[in-house]
Amino acid sequence: MIEVSLNNLLDQIKAYLASGVFPGASFALVQGNAVRKYVMGNERTKPQPMPLKAGMAYDLASVSKVVGTGTVVIDLILSGELALDDRLITHYPEFKGVGASEVTIRQLLTHTSGVDPFIENRNRLDYAALRAALNRVTITSDKSFHYSDVNFILLGFMLEAIYGQDLADVIQMRVLTPFKMSQTGFVAPAHTVPTAWDLPKGQVHDPKARVLGRHTGSAGLFSDLDDLVAFSQAYFSDEKYLALLEDYGQADKPRSLAWDLLATGDGQHWLLHTGYTGTFLMLNLHTQQAVVFLSNRVHLQDNRAQWLLDRDLLIQAFVEVMKDTENL
Repeated sequence: MIEVSLNNLLDQIKAYLASGVFPGASFALVQGNAVRKYVMGNERTKPQPMPLKAGMAYDLASVSKVVGTGTVVIDLILSGELALDDRLITHYPEFKGVGASEVTIRQLLTHTSGVDPFIENRNRLDYAALRAALNRVTITSDKSFHYSDVNFILLGFMLEAIYGQDLADVIQMRVLTPFKMSQTGFVAPAHTVPTAWDLPKGQVHDPKARVLGRHTGSAGLFSDLDDLVAFSQAYFSDEKYLALLEDYGQADKPRSLAWDLLATGDGQHWLLHTGYTGTFLMLNLHTQQAVVFLSNRVHLQDNRAQWLLDRDLLIQAFVEVMKDTENL
């Protein structure tokens, strides 16, 4: 593949800005302790453009899965406090859906649980009704890869049962405090980029997270570049996380625990997770490289099909740039 230079990558992002793929972006390239940060475009374009500033926080959407719930569960598994193939109901007996007795922690972490995520009138339910409905979802016999927020919502409920605390407090204790992430949480900091122009600033984009709040295992966290760089470097500093570079999915798609496994064709594997709002986080544990990318691509429109194409091209461009460590 033709090498993509850093200048070409920046030109690609400028083209995305010009064509309205997202109004602005904050991103960081990490090589161990060396970090280069970039802030480009606007935090919003409606009602009038507002230039993006350094240090602003974003709605992480599903990147929350690895920053919060995923890392807590991974740590419990790697320390031997949980077994990967434990059944969910062993630790969270409140789950009583059809097929509940068979679903395992591995299956939830790798999105191979067979969960049927459909909940009738989901967006009209209050907290108690939504949580009750989630505790009754059906587990089917299809154990192929099917990405669903419900898998991580159930893992979050499990953590609350294990620790006897709200999930927000568990994540604070087990991840945010030890990783020195002071600007990350379920409450948006004052300096937060507005996600969609028709939502109040600081309101989470995901409708389930709006209802479940601090109990949401799948989304809902806000964070900034510095905190996610610290998160990446915390992964680099502990060799136990190298165990994540295996395929744990036992299905039709390679998956790490909580993370996607992105093979680059040169023998390297990146841990990757993306977020609906226009965010993604990439870690190369062997080379101790990371890419943190934050945008609010749903600000004016939500053309998800086109975004998936644009995003995947952007991820590949970052992979190519990070092959040349002199960029840092």
